[in-house]
Amino acid sequence: MNIGQAANASGVSAKMIRYYEQTGLIPPANRKESGYRYYSASDVHMLRFIRRGRDLGFPVAKINELLGLWRDKSRQNADVKRIATAHITELREKIDSLTQITNTLQTLIECCSGDDRPDCPILDDLENAADR
Repeated sequence: MNIGQAANASGVSAKMIRYYEQTGLIPPANRKESGYRYYSASDVHMLRFIRRGRDLGFPVAKINELLGLWRDKSRQNADVKRIATAHITELREKIDSLTQITNTLQTLIECCSGDDRPDCPILDDLENAADR
């Protein structure tokens, strides 16, 4: 199948497929005599694997590591679990950070009267934080 068909079948855009090839995440596609890329069912399966990894928030570098483990039938599950566990830790740290940001913004919003006056605690906070 061509790149458009592979994109539709995998849920990965043609642009991202080209990017993954360029960065070495996936091997270069086979080419027809015309020069067009040709993708097999196994290529699409790999692209779906990558898409699912991205859906779960794994960065490309970790997906590359997971792909290597996926291909290695002598792998140890502990290696896969270590990557997933580390990813959960990173996600929880991001959630904590976003929760702090949300709480700060909520406090600032509650301090803002939202009327016609020019005084704005939200802008004051942004200005004062920029000076720190």
